[in-house]
Amino acid sequence: MTTVRSTAMEPVMSQPHTVPPFAVISGAQVQHALQDRETQIVDLIEATYRLHAAGESVNPPSYFLRFPDRPTSRIIALPASIGGQAQVDGLKWISSFPDNVQAGIPRASAVLILNDHDTGYPFACLESSIISATRTAASAALAADRLTRNRQRPTRIGFFGTGLIARYIHTFLTAVGWSFDEIGAYDLSHRSAAGFRDHLQQTGTAARITAHGSPEDLVRSSDLVVFATVAAEPHVSDPAWFHHNPLVLHVSLRDLAPEIILASTNIVDDVEHCLKADTSPHLAEQLTGNRGFLHGTLADVMSGRVTPPTGRPVVFSPFGLGVLDLAVGKYVYDETARSGELNVIEDFFHDLRRHG
Repeated sequence: MTTVRSTAMEPVMSQPHTVPPFAVISGAQVQHALQDRETQIVDLIEATYRLHAAGESVNPPSYFLRFPDRPTSRIIALPASIGGQAQVDGLKWISSFPDNVQAGIPRASAVLILNDHDTGYPFACLESSIISATRTAASAALAADRLTRNRQRPTRIGFFGTGLIARYIHTFLTAVGWSFDEIGAYDLSHRSAAGFRDHLQQTGTAARITAHGSPEDLVRSSDLVVFATVAAEPHVSDPAWFHHNPLVLHVSLRDLAPEIILASTNIVDDVEHCLKADTSPHLAEQLTGNRGFLHGTLADVMSGRVTPPTGRPVVFSPFGLGVLDLAVGKYVYDETARSGELNVIEDFFHDLRRHG
């Protein structure tokens, strides 16, 4: 019997690729897949941050579509790619229209497209406002845990902004083991603050709930402050409000004046992403001409390369990475497929013959 060995000159035949089926996953299905999975999602977000820090992701800058006739509104594209076990590419397309709130509908709406690693074909479209809120809340809960490991864990939390993101962050914090003696809330909209208070009471919390009449009262009375607003520019400017050295989850990114950033220990999710688009850290960089006020990333803290000091306020400013949306979206897809509930659109890709 003769054995035929290939040589370097012979072409290597690759495995044939097939076009994946295309599925649409509704918001109800997304919520079902994520229900009561807070601990697993926080672990997933931590693993994704580690992949990103290890260079096993691609996360280009976000792209902002703005409108001259609607200056407060925008639609943002977040392309990304994850390696590791997930191996998925995709795009989140999320709009922020603050005037929606006055009309009684949520400010943000979003879809997430997942692309096949081998062929590039999209294989799923998911409702993504829930995914976006989930990854934001999971990131905040992870940061709260990691950034308080060398200090007394806060028992007084204050929410500056009381919309959907605030609700999700509270849910994630309590689900992963946080408990609070006091919960404060402040919002320019009294109706929103009242709705948030009603939600908190329905959770059965034993904490004392206080609706604060001023931002200063909220900040000074909280050891953990969550900024979850739609602010386009800084509106909190007095560093003295933070002299009790709270942990600040600066989720909305543009609330704090540069003076507060410069007086704090600053942790971000990604340096290049966070220092863009006139975020508070970006304004601090413009003011000082350098990035010396940044102490590191959350991945640096998780790895032990950075330990936040205890004698200053600690501000976590997460820009929100597309890789996090991809990780959660792929988790939702896998759970929905496992349950046999995928809504596949037959013949979505119809003409697949190269020459007809």
